[in-house]
Amino acid sequence: HHLTGALCSYHSAASSMASVPGRTPHGGKLVELVQSKERIAEIKKEAVSYPTLTLTHRQICDLELLMNGGFSPLDQFMSQKTYNSVVENMTLPDHGNLIWPMPITLDLTKAKLSAIGVDPEAASWDVKVALRDEENNLLAIMHVNELYRPDREKEAQLVFGTNNRLHPAVEFLLGLSGEYYVAGPLTGVQLPMHYDYVELRRTPRELRELFAKQGWTKIVAFQTRNPMHRAHRELTARAATVVEDGVQLRLLVHPVVGETKPGDVDYHTRVKCYKEIMKTFPQGSALLSLNPLAMRMGGPREALWHAIIRKNFGCTHLIVGRDHAGPGEDQHGKPFYDPYAAQELAIAKQAELDMKILPFQMMVYLENEKRYCPIDEVPKGEPVANISGTKLRQLLRTGGEIPEWFTYPEVVRILRTTFPPRLRQGYTIFFTGLSGSGKSTIANALYITLLEDGTRPVTLLDGDVVRQHLSSELGFSKEHRDLNVRRIGYVASEITKARGAAICAPIGPYAESRNSVRQQVETYGQGAFIEVYVATPIEVCEARDKKGLYAKARAGQLKHFTGIDDPYEVPAKPDILIDTSDISVRESLDLILNYLRTEGFLESTR
Repeated sequence: HHLTGALCSYHSAASSMASVPGRTPHGGKLVELVQSKERIAEIKKEAVSYPTLTLTHRQICDLELLMNGGFSPLDQFMSQKTYNSVVENMTLPDHGNLIWPMPITLDLTKAKLSAIGVDPEAASWDVKVALRDEENNLLAIMHVNELYRPDREKEAQLVFGTNNRLHPAVEFLLGLSGEYYVAGPLTGVQLPMHYDYVELRRTPRELRELFAKQGWTKIVAFQTRNPMHRAHRELTARAATVVEDGVQLRLLVHPVVGETKPGDVDYHTRVKCYKEIMKTFPQGSALLSLNPLAMRMGGPREALWHAIIRKNFGCTHLIVGRDHAGPGEDQHGKPFYDPYAAQELAIAKQAELDMKILPFQMMVYLENEKRYCPIDEVPKGEPVANISGTKLRQLLRTGGEIPEWFTYPEVVRILRTTFPPRLRQGYTIFFTGLSGSGKSTIANALYITLLEDGTRPVTLLDGDVVRQHLSSELGFSKEHRDLNVRRIGYVASEITKARGAAICAPIGPYAESRNSVRQQVETYGQGAFIEVYVATPIEVCEARDKKGLYAKARAGQLKHFTGIDDPYEVPAKPDILIDTSDISVRESLDLILNYLRTEGFLESTR
């Protein structure tokens, strides 16, 4: 049983009104929502009759920090009044306009509302709902007494400074989140279950007690969502040499293990790297603890939010580096936020936050002096070295040498295990095209060729075979075709994760479901999804039609037939384009094999 959840579940509620050691939490007291052991037994009995709401992973991250005090003074998902005030002014109206930069809301679709018996058209609401995780563990009871439709375009613009969907938080908000927000009192039953790194998952109370036990009074937090290398070690070690009022700062390395930016290094790999880095700090000067936060990548506002959360966890200072919580660049290569905007806003709000901000410049390596220094302190004309994240990923992908000045050999070893060179990575080849275009024929030829190559296991997910084994109950409506392709994508992504090769050959008529499969597969490697558009013209497909399907469709005997009475959405930018009306299967195969060799998935032929 998950120890951290279980143990602090039982001591937190009993002591939720008791004072906590260390500095004052945001808003004056640490808000802990998990009830006493006796009360939990009663709640569990009552909850049997309540409708269940199964939370998403992101909602569970938010709920955990609401329940353990990380989001103090919040004690529930935001009401419309609070939400509007936070979006527009970054203040909490029911807490004397205390600073708070980020909306914490429970978003639901119309379908989810109806499943819990909440009618958006009603005049008022009074519904108790059991909030559960995917395994049906009861986490909390929510008394839904408010429902509102947010202006999500406005939220994106004011909170994240943009409506551009290339910003991950904007894409989530405008593309994936539910159109309704619900609010109401929360009663905590237990913190979410975690079975990994239990000893490193400390609640705000547990961390504060540990600081008190070690006699730490001034603590600087380092927020990160990336593996740490020598530059980060140098930066954090410098912060831990600061002496304030005669007291030396201690360092809390507090990485996010909830949700980060899509495409980031997974947290299991990162935690292994952090554990190695921690060995390099002087004994008793630094501590590692994990933060279950779901990041929004919100730049300046996110920096303020991170400061408040670390304040609740007992810290007095926060390091804010260059481009803190930045989501990267837009389609024109322009960063969403100015690299020092987060620092400037955090410094301007220090007094309101009641947190000291330590702004740090980017650290670079002086090649001649063989040491790190902030970029603004580099002697004139001195050559500097730096390896970007992109360059590091390229070195890992190609098996190139990663210099020791950049990171520690132990960290390289961990990263190489997670990111083997392309030759040992999995991939998915996704054929799409009309019926009779030649997809299955080429896919079969490729399957046999890759089996002969023998460098990795190969699975062929042909359209007809998948329909027989995975999707036998599905018809040919748009919804069912979508679902069929998403099922294929799920299986392909699991094969890719296990470092095999998946060959998929559905018709895949809709761009949205193809893109969804691409995203799923590329979680396990950039460029691991290879879209092959078999662009054979419909008249050629029709002339080849062995099963007489086109003729039946034209006669109206077959409904929803792609290319006749159902649309085929042509891929905008396929990785490979093949027209089998003018090239042979052998030539088609060579095009694909050459692509795999160029991209490093297959040995190049000498």
